[in-house]
Amino acid sequence: MANARDLPVFTDLAAAFLERRPLLDLRAPVEFEQGAFPEATNHPLLTDEERHQVGIRYKEAGQDAAIALGYQLVDETEKARRVERWQRFLEAHPDALLYCFRGGLRSRLTQQMLFEATGVAYPRIAGGYKAMRRFLLDALETQSADAPLIMLGGRTGVGKTPFLHRFERQLDLEGRARHKGSAFGREPEPQPTPIAFENQVAIDLLRLRHGAPADSILVEDEGSMVGARRVPPPLFERMTAAPLVVIERPLEERVEQSLKDYIIDLEAGYRARLGEDLEEVEGRMREHILGAIDRVAKRLGGVRHRKVRQMAESGLDAWYAHGLSDGLRDLIRVMLVEYYDPMYDYQLEKKRDRTIFSGSPEAVAEVLVARGLQPRSSV
Repeated sequence: MANARDLPVFTDLAAAFLERRPLLDLRAPVEFEQGAFPEATNHPLLTDEERHQVGIRYKEAGQDAAIALGYQLVDETEKARRVERWQRFLEAHPDALLYCFRGGLRSRLTQQMLFEATGVAYPRIAGGYKAMRRFLLDALETQSADAPLIMLGGRTGVGKTPFLHRFERQLDLEGRARHKGSAFGREPEPQPTPIAFENQVAIDLLRLRHGAPADSILVEDEGSMVGARRVPPPLFERMTAAPLVVIERPLEERVEQSLKDYIIDLEAGYRARLGEDLEEVEGRMREHILGAIDRVAKRLGGVRHRKVRQMAESGLDAWYAHGLSDGLRDLIRVMLVEYYDPMYDYQLEKKRDRTIFSGSPEAVAEVLVARGLQPRSSV
């Protein structure tokens, strides 16, 4: 019988992420919820309460006593259920790697149980989650330092995100943060945890630069925060020094794009999340839009805030009672011209020395292609 300490250990952390190896996370659910990796699935060795009790016993009486308590808490029937869950996952993902927090006791015990059940020696990651997390933080520093970024700017409603996705080499921070980056930018799905967001961005950057370290990467021009998630500081520092291209589109085109982004697509997201409970969808939409207006009340000023809120209420009434969108278009137009454009123009003026081109989406695309960015083959 193999000893758990002799079972295989995987040490190439870069390969784990670059090869998109499936990951079996053995940590307790509370640990997984605080931060995880995109290819990871959580099938814990211990529940949150079991982990808590075993942790206390470990501190009081040492490792052997903690292991004994673990076996006492998890009877043979429940142990068999957990081993079966691991087996099903590993049969579906034979190239998977498993890990616990430090790559120690929990992952070794799991390896041993799996080996006894299947005869297969599945590898555990050396250092576990802690080592992987440290690797990604270091990668953010090293990969950001000289990343050949090109920033993509433009007023609200020019369609920066769909334009970004026209190119192969792009980093979609708003997509990863599940937020459009403004007061109205919340998505139906909650934002990832700060750690999960940071992990994902680090992995994206690592993959983009692997094998092509000098090739340009297109990134939407963001502030330091995307919703409630902070852009990793090493990356943001690089973003603030990168050249900028700016998309320009006529106001009415921007109104239509904003209607799609902030009304039509948002409502579709709520429908997907809530099903066909149309009353609930409408309630969430009203809460979302009116809440966003209230969050910027100070910047709007009292008179304008009341005007805009009334426009939103009337526009939503017409939208849900009769399917009419003109009132919402009027609301969007006012918010663009009176609120968002002045703020963006002020910020753009501060970036004038980094701006290398401004023009239509087609003209900006030509400039980017000339600088080596390739459009997606499907576009």
